Amino acid sequence: MSDTATVERPDAAAPSAAPPLLAIQGIRKAFPGVVALDNVQFSLRAGTVHALMGENGAGKSTLMKIIAGVYMPDQGEIRIKGQPVALRGPLDALDRGIAMIHQELNLMPFMTIAENIWIRREPKNRLGLVDHAEMRRRTQALFDRLAIDLDPETEIQGLSIASRQMVEIAKAVSFDSDVLIMDEPTSALTDKEVAHLFRIIRQLRSQGKGIVYITHKMNELFEIADEFSVFRDGKYIGTHASKDVTRDDIIRMMVGREITQMFPKEEVPIGSVVLSVKDLKVEGIFEGVSFDLRAGEILGLAGLVGSGRSNVAEALFGVVPATGGTIAIRGEAVKIDSPATAMKHGMAFLTEDRKDTGCFLILDILSNMETAVLHDRYVKFGFVQEAALKRDCEEMSRTLRVKTPNLEEVIQNLSGGNQQKVLIGRWLLTRPKILILDEPTRGIDVGAKAEIHRLVSKLAGEGVAVLMISSEMPEVLGMSDRVMVMHEGRMTGIVDRAQADQVTIMDLASR
Repeated sequence: MSDTATVERPDAAAPSAAPPLLAIQGIRKAFPGVVALDNVQFSLRAGTVHALMGENGAGKSTLMKIIAGVYMPDQGEIRIKGQPVALRGPLDALDRGIAMIHQELNLMPFMTIAENIWIRREPKNRLGLVDHAEMRRRTQALFDRLAIDLDPETEIQGLSIASRQMVEIAKAVSFDSDVLIMDEPTSALTDKEVAHLFRIIRQLRSQGKGIVYITHKMNELFEIADEFSVFRDGKYIGTHASKDVTRDDIIRMMVGREITQMFPKEEVPIGSVVLSVKDLKVEGIFEGVSFDLRAGEILGLAGLVGSGRSNVAEALFGVVPATGGTIAIRGEAVKIDSPATAMKHGMAFLTEDRKDTGCFLILDILSNMETAVLHDRYVKFGFVQEAALKRDCEEMSRTLRVKTPNLEEVIQNLSGGNQQKVLIGRWLLTRPKILILDEPTRGIDVGAKAEIHRLVSKLAGEGVAVLMISSEMPEVLGMSDRVMVMHEGRMTGIVDRAQADQVTIMDLASR
């Protein structure tokens, strides 16, 4: 199969066939130092789900932002139902029937669900005031149609990330757009919620809507997409019907090479206990968590969403200090009451949410990478040794293969995978002895995942003790020496690598 081959479609080839809902040709977009898109094409037919695949930095999100009116292309043509258009902003795109659900959620936390969905479109009464009763009725009717079980009057700040994602989806559907773009819509959803989303997508497809679906999850591609297009390094590679290719075909097209080992777990000597936790708890969140973590060990932490995994990590790092139990580091009892205290004891913590608790989005890469070490070895006589710090940040960027023209690039301009690498680099500069990774590869393409897995294995080989939280079962099983499992705030077991399999882990996760 040629990488650049395009699937033949009898209905599309027929002279009398309706034009695509959306067609782009020859699109180019450049940012300072980077050509994000180079002469790319894309076509979306009515009543289909078209997956867009590619590594982080391949140009997928840039293309979708052009289609959604966020960016203007430098050159090329956009056609909607056969008619050329110039999209001069997101509202212009919405008016022309294009709605986008962004990977980074954009809801107003202190407003209600109903207010978020109908913002700028609020129903008015005869006095010109917002009719809150009508707005609630419309929201409830929308939720009834989509089988979403949420109260329209609930404030967004009280919702889980998964529930916020469903609100974003409902908001996009409320525009009754012909083209709906979904950028990583299932990254924070449980299997049950994913199944619910797929029912909504099939319902929309049956109504003749066209859906652009961006995902890194191969199983989703084969379950929901009719066809897919692959981009690599800002270039269009090809389009195929999902039924005509295998997972390996897609990966080869995405990365331009074979990836034969996604989980390069190395056998390394396991040293002495570095972190010992006994009966740890945070009142009302989790309790009874006990484990030992050794130098060179990767301890996986598994469990369903809501099991308390991230809460354990936050307690260990002092983000939300534990209310009971003990923590000992290298045999010495310690009280971790803040992240600063945790860092003094050689701990580092990569949070699961890049946008809210990881990146300083309006700052450059250098500022994001250096924040964890500004108080440490790069300060002499009260002054920051800027030359040494920048040199080490540049070396870290090269080591992690961050795709950027320089460290002065604003981090929000990077792809999600490259943002993640910057955050990992931030913590590696602290030279940690204990590294806590919460969903280190969420929303990252297969190539970047393999790189991060190799890095984690290398760190373990150097004696770093790693606690890795992941929702992806293959990642947990492939990378861990042991797997600790949680369910509804309780630790339900620890399984050695030799005995760990998906059935055993899921059994413990659902007890």
